Amino acid sequence: MPILPHELEVRAEFLKDLIHRTGLKARHLFETRKPGLYTLKGHQDFLTEADTFIEQEIRVSIQQHFPSDAFVGEESSGEESGGQVNGNGIWVVDPIDGTANYARGIPHFCICIAFVDRGKTQLGAIFNPCTEELYFTQRGKGAYKNAQPIQVAATDSFTTATIEMGWSTRTALQTYLNAQAALLSHGANIRRGASGALALAWVAEGRIDGYLEHHMNPWDSLAGLLLVSEAGGVTRPYLSLPGTLKHGGAVLAATPLIADALTHYSQLEELEIA
Repeated sequence: MPILPHELEVRAEFLKDLIHRTGLKARHLFETRKPGLYTLKGHQDFLTEADTFIEQEIRVSIQQHFPSDAFVGEESSGEESGGQVNGNGIWVVDPIDGTANYARGIPHFCICIAFVDRGKTQLGAIFNPCTEELYFTQRGKGAYKNAQPIQVAATDSFTTATIEMGWSTRTALQTYLNAQAALLSHGANIRRGASGALALAWVAEGRIDGYLEHHMNPWDSLAGLLLVSEAGGVTRPYLSLPGTLKHGGAVLAATPLIADALTHYSQLEELEIA
């Protein structure tokens, strides 16, 4: 059964409270731990005790309030509970996005939660507890930071644009370098903050003009993509592409006036812009 409007509103209020509450716990763990303590799941793929603890906190709370909803979390390796990944009512969670920053004592990380119904992201929230910036969006109702409306920048030229690029071992190094060289040669400034979810939030509020990653997991990206779209930006039709909810895929988000050029220079033009 589809989620009814009043049921979505209940989940929206629940999400705001949940992400704030668990975010403060993540900040406490961050402030009381010794930087540099972590394990590696793979090459440059960091894991800390906070990842598993916060994800479990979120998962238990969702199961208690919405036992029929499914759950997909980064640390649960795509396991779902209470439903099927391709069904209705799916919570998609990254307990700590920017774990490498978190692990090294850099206060640039966030909790990222999306709620998906019938293949479309309906709710998204991103919270940086160190700066107390809470981004929230609901499909068709705009994008907000700390309850104030936000919108993408009006940047119309690469010579004044700042683009963030994400990279992981899921992408060939040369693909990343080719896209970076193309953006630099056309005048863009490139940065890397090591939190894709926060980068998407920054596109939504106009701090940067675009974000590009050739492969991004759904728990990192769904909330931010809806946030950018609701803030007036251009995003890729991530969930309409085969297998992305389970396996991830390419992500592009930008202010409208540079989106086409960013698509071309990043070598992602074969994917349709929504």
